[in-house]
Amino acid sequence: MTRIGKLQDATIHPIIGMDEPLHYRNKAQVPIGEKDGKLIAGFFKPRSHEIVETRESIIQHAKINEAVQVVKDIFSGLAIPAYNEQTHKGVLRHIMARYGKQTNELMVVLVTRTSSIPFVEKVVKEIVARLPHVKSIVQNINTKKTNVILGDSTQVLWGSEVIYDFIGDVKFAISAKSFYQVNPDQTKVLYEKALEYAELTGEETVIDAYCGIGTISLFLAQKAKKVFGVEIVPEAIEDARRNAELNNITNAEFAVGPAETVITDWYKEGNTADVLVVDPPRKGCDETLLHTIIEMKPKKVVYVSCNPGTLARDLRILEDGGYQTVEVQPVDMFPMTTHVECVSQIVLKNG
Repeated sequence: MTRIGKLQDATIHPIIGMDEPLHYRNKAQVPIGEKDGKLIAGFFKPRSHEIVETRESIIQHAKINEAVQVVKDIFSGLAIPAYNEQTHKGVLRHIMARYGKQTNELMVVLVTRTSSIPFVEKVVKEIVARLPHVKSIVQNINTKKTNVILGDSTQVLWGSEVIYDFIGDVKFAISAKSFYQVNPDQTKVLYEKALEYAELTGEETVIDAYCGIGTISLFLAQKAKKVFGVEIVPEAIEDARRNAELNNITNAEFAVGPAETVITDWYKEGNTADVLVVDPPRKGCDETLLHTIIEMKPKKVVYVSCNPGTLARDLRILEDGGYQTVEVQPVDMFPMTTHVECVSQIVLKNG
C-alpha cells in the first residue's frame, strides 16, 4: 500500500486469520491417472504432468477427501480406465467434489472423456451406498485435448442438479459449474467487513461490479434500498437471479456484460449509485471503470481484492481522482497459501 499505492493516511489493519486454518476448502478438482494398473488420484508435481498420489489434503474438508477416494476406488474396482493425455484414450479425467458445510450436502462430479460411463448404474449405486451425504451425482463430458478441467456438456446422473449452502443467513444454490467461495467461513468475515464499510442505512442505491453469483450483492441487499449487480459470465448471472429468488430478495437486479461497459452506459443514461462495490479478478479493475467511478462520484467505494498489488495500483488512481482510502482490512481466505484477500473503504473527499 505504501510502495505501490503511495498511501499516506490509510489505516492498514492486521490480517484476520482463521481460528481453524485446516480442512476449510469445500471444493476439489482432482486429476486421475494410473500406476501399476491401478487408478491414482492426487495433484500434479510442479511443472509437470506427473500425478503424485495424495490420499488426504489437509486443506480440503474431510468429506471431500473421503468422496475422492471412494469414487476412485469404485472406478478402480470396476476396471474403468483413467484418461491418458498422451494417447487421448481412457474414461475418467477428474473427480470433482463440492460440499455445503452448513447443509452437510455433497456433490460428486465425474469428469469423463467419453459421453458414456461403463457400468454407470453400478457406479452410481456404489457412490450412493458409500457416501451417505451425497445429494447430487453429475457427469461432465470433456472430449478435448486440453488441460481445462470441465467440458461444455453436463448431465445429472442421480439426485439434484444443485446442492445448497449458507454464508451467514443467505442461502446459495451451487451447481457443478457455479463459482462459489472455497472458504465460506472466511467469506462471511470478508463480506461482513464489506457491509460494515458500506455503512448502509436502507436508503442507498448500490452497484456491485464483478458480482459473480451475487454473493456480495445479496448481503448488501439486506441493508440497501436497491442493488444492481454486473457480471460478464451469463451462467453466473443466472445463478445470481436464482439465489435472489431463493432468499426472497426482490431489491436486487442483475445484468450481463463487462462491468466497465455496463456501468459506463448506466452512468451515461443518468443512473448513478451512492455506494459502489468492486470485487475484480487478480488483474484488478479495468481503467475505464475506475475513471467512470471518478466521474460518477459515489460517496463510498468498497473494494474487495484478491491481489494486493493491483489493489494498491487502483487505489492510487482513485486517490488521484478525488477519493481517500480510509481503511484496508486483509483477511486470510486461503490458509496455508501465500494468498490474502483485502477489503478497503474508500470515500469521496468532498462527498
